[in-house]
Amino acid sequence: MFTGIIEELGEIKGLEKKEGNLNIKVKARMTPELKIDQSVAHNGVCLTVVEIEDDTYTVTAIQETLSKTNLKDLKTGDLVNLERGMKLGARLDGHIVQGHVDQTAVCTGVTNMNGSREYNFEYDPSPENITIEKGSITVNGVSLTVVNSKKNQFSVAIIPYTFEHTNFKNLQAGMTVNLEFDVIGKYVKRLTEYKNL
Repeated sequence: MFTGIIEELGEIKGLEKKEGNLNIKVKARMTPELKIDQSVAHNGVCLTVVEIEDDTYTVTAIQETLSKTNLKDLKTGDLVNLERGMKLGARLDGHIVQGHVDQTAVCTGVTNMNGSREYNFEYDPSPENITIEKGSITVNGVSLTVVNSKKNQFSVAIIPYTFEHTNFKNLQAGMTVNLEFDVIGKYVKRLTEYKNL
């Protein structure tokens, strides 16, 4: 379980394909505090640490994960948003994030709003995946509030701190991001579907 509050940016130091899997080597300041079998979210994707060496660690993404996320597009030198699992008893500063990406979206535009930036996204329509204005959405692992919601489109506003401390600073129109829709909203939608059966 995660909160969507990014701890740091990790740098991709190596990518190794092994059968249908991708081993991802990440350099991060948090590495000395990690342990084998620990979960870390990478652009919102929960992956398990399988190897640690000096200031880098390795995680493995299986084919199922690669087919549903933007991890398949990673290149050496890319920056990824990192968050370790939340601690029981700690404050929940973002919202409940599972680290299970629902689908990807494409950034359709970035607007400088004189102090903040607005990012627009479009995703394939799915009856289960919806946004609502002022609702929560996770984009590349970052907990955000939807400011404009339309069918299979939404926008978010990014404060300067989030821009500087996440890979939103490298995000441009045409790039793919990972989306995790609000888990409470997904349960409510499913419950209403059952009532209508």
